[in-house]
Amino acid sequence: MTIALERPAQKSKSAQIREQLGYPIIDTDVHTQEFEPAVLDYLEQVAGSAIVERFKEHLPGASRFKWYKQTWEERFAYRSNRPNWWGRPTKNTLNLATISLPKLLNERLQEAGTDFAVVYPNLATMAPNIGNEEMRRAVCRALNIYHADIFRPYADRLTPIAAIPMHTPTEAIEELEYAVNVLGLKAIQIPGYVRRPIPAFEKYGREVANEVVWIDNFGIDSEYDYDPFWAKCVELKVVPTTHASSQGWTTQRSVTNAQYNHINHFAFAAEALCKSLFFGGVTRRFPNLKFAFMEGGSAWGASLYADIIWHWETRNKEHLLTHNNPAIVNKEELKELYIRYGGELVHGRLDQLGDGLGFHSKHFAPEDPGELDEFADAGIEKPEDVRDRFLNHFYFGTESDDTRVSQAFNRAALPFGDRVKAFLGSDAGHWDVPDITSVTANAYNMVEREIISEEDLRYFLSIHPLELYTSLNRDFFKGTVVEKEAEEYLMSVGR
Repeated sequence: MTIALERPAQKSKSAQIREQLGYPIIDTDVHTQEFEPAVLDYLEQVAGSAIVERFKEHLPGASRFKWYKQTWEERFAYRSNRPNWWGRPTKNTLNLATISLPKLLNERLQEAGTDFAVVYPNLATMAPNIGNEEMRRAVCRALNIYHADIFRPYADRLTPIAAIPMHTPTEAIEELEYAVNVLGLKAIQIPGYVRRPIPAFEKYGREVANEVVWIDNFGIDSEYDYDPFWAKCVELKVVPTTHASSQGWTTQRSVTNAQYNHINHFAFAAEALCKSLFFGGVTRRFPNLKFAFMEGGSAWGASLYADIIWHWETRNKEHLLTHNNPAIVNKEELKELYIRYGGELVHGRLDQLGDGLGFHSKHFAPEDPGELDEFADAGIEKPEDVRDRFLNHFYFGTESDDTRVSQAFNRAALPFGDRVKAFLGSDAGHWDVPDITSVTANAYNMVEREIISEEDLRYFLSIHPLELYTSLNRDFFKGTVVEKEAEEYLMSVGR
């Protein structure tokens, strides 16, 4: 029996606001849920039935749920972090179906006030983190083929990301070339990091080695040179985006409280990658390459941008040599001040007066501190260089009701009076967006409450996403419902 569901006859508030605004709205982070039986069919075609059975037994991310099988004693003994639960809104059946069925999502997108959306399927965001190479590569390949197939009929409004594994540059390049050249995908997602064992601890066995790891963020101190991959991104005209979790890292490792583990964990992971790319000189070596960090908001980006400039101003090489070098201490003048103002505190002990730097002098002031210019790889010689290497390269996906976006648009407080490049990544389909039709209305509510301006809203909903996705691929929006507006934007900026 087929149940015919009545569709809403009246336009949603979001759809009405979209008409009022008069410019295209691009959502850069709409989540979808894969249909499991179909995915398994694709996986079998790619890698065979044995891989399918192994995959069902070892789902990516499933290890975090071992918490539920442990006793409280085991949880504390292993410091197992409590995972999230009930992550999908279930009350609204229509919304639940929407995130799994591209045809329905395409039909309902306008109800959200959205013209075009970049789609982040749930399993695809986790697949690049699978530890076993054979499984990781097979699952990423199968998911990319699956999503290319099911979203192809709706390419005028929806484009899915390709899942790109990053354990090695070779692996990443191979999947990137297949996704773009064979499947025709034009948006990609990379993991924010790879967990790598610390060699010195491998002698203690696998159980210890699996826990004692370091985080490779593909830039500074990386195990591999990822420049060939970044160069391939430029060649194939795709923008690397990431949707990385840091739950289980240090401060996201409460045994008892999942909220403690969840809050800001996307921002934490994104910031690690962002700093690695910046200080590793990736944005200097690839001046045309931009990056996007999804679901972590934009407040951390504004803070990091200002913090890097402040650190350069107070910790650049010339400043250190001029103001912090222990060799420039005037010991005679220092002694005179101690005599004049020290009183009984120093009386009779001035012969013990050192350099004034205290107990930690030998640590704070080693004779050979090593390289002083830690901004050299990033190519920073003046504060404006930070703007050019940071602000012009990094974009920050932000949910439509995240009022902290005001920090990204607070031009009076930000260096050089610039906006940080925040843009709409609604996270529709996850627990925090139970109703897809609320997206644009939520964003506009921030204007009504004077949190951001009408101009800021346009940058948030339209200009920044257009800017990002056309930065390498001028034709990114060709053949979509926003093709005309994208072309007008490109002409307005002289491209």
